Amino acid sequence: MKVKDPLAVIRSEIDTLDNQICQAINNRARCAQRVGELKQKQGDRSFYRPEREAQVLRRVMEANTGPVTNEDMALVFRQIMSMCLSMERPLKVAFLGPEGTFTHEAAAKHFGKSVINAPQPAIEDVFREVVSGECDFGVVPVENSTEGMVNQTLDNFVDTTLSIVGEVELQIHHHLLIGPNSDAKKITRVYSHSQSLAQCRKWLDSNYPKIEQIPVSSNAIAAKLAQGEWNSAAIAGLSSCDLYGLKQLESKIEDQPDNATRFLIIGREKVSASGHDKTSIVVSMHNKPGSLYSILKIFYAAGIDLTRVESRPAKGSKWSYVFFIDFVGHSDDQRIEQLLKELKSESIYTKLLGSYPQSVL
Repeated sequence: MKVKDPLAVIRSEIDTLDNQICQAINNRARCAQRVGELKQKQGDRSFYRPEREAQVLRRVMEANTGPVTNEDMALVFRQIMSMCLSMERPLKVAFLGPEGTFTHEAAAKHFGKSVINAPQPAIEDVFREVVSGECDFGVVPVENSTEGMVNQTLDNFVDTTLSIVGEVELQIHHHLLIGPNSDAKKITRVYSHSQSLAQCRKWLDSNYPKIEQIPVSSNAIAAKLAQGEWNSAAIAGLSSCDLYGLKQLESKIEDQPDNATRFLIIGREKVSASGHDKTSIVVSMHNKPGSLYSILKIFYAAGIDLTRVESRPAKGSKWSYVFFIDFVGHSDDQRIEQLLKELKSESIYTKLLGSYPQSVL
């Protein structure tokens, strides 16, 4: 009796599983189509529900038994959901462009790849595209673990009518890239966004102390410049290699290995509670001693967990400030509703920027 090749047995099992996975994905897509048809009949236009997707991803991660990591499993389901949603109507997502930026990567991580990309030249343009209805959602950077807050984003939230509907965190790895016209031994200048240059300052000083550091509006622009110039390099993400035909000269050159950036998802509609939520507000206080304390004591008395407090100069009022505050909870929660009422009574104004699911990925 001939003994079966053990490798062939395993491969046969994989083939069977692949067929089952294929069938299951198509069955899920059909269910998504039925949901879309039912919503259309009911006149429900909110076909994308951030809180529902967050709940699905959390459930997937809780059910995962390995050896696939929770994040990798969630990313697989993220793309499946993106594909299913696109069969109903693909989302159009604005982000700080061009394609190949970290904001582009964050958008793909949050929405999957089955969306219509709408890269924008500036953060205020991302807000404008969503306000106008030209795009369904926008993705903007808000803080980096090394360099702090992105002030352009905070300033745009003061006057906008948009809401924060989600957040996503991205581990940031910077790479030194060169184009086909550059000699690795003759690099005289490096292009990158000012924050990326700052995040790689020590590495550059140690390895290329005489190189000219030229800040540009985005890492993708840096990659484009390096693509066509002689003896120049760019600091950017790996996605720029494929997009712009660059070669990776050095990898992970960031000074802090745990460098990460938080991005916010902006939209026009309020998001319902998902069970694990965060709320963002902006508060303007009277210019007097103890103003910040009067805010913080309200959170302390209510037992609310603060996750971020930042101040920015108030427009049109010298030496006055507004405070951007993130905290755990949803504005529909009774104790959060009471907290917001107390803040309004103590402040010049308090603006709810949004309640949204805490970052899953």
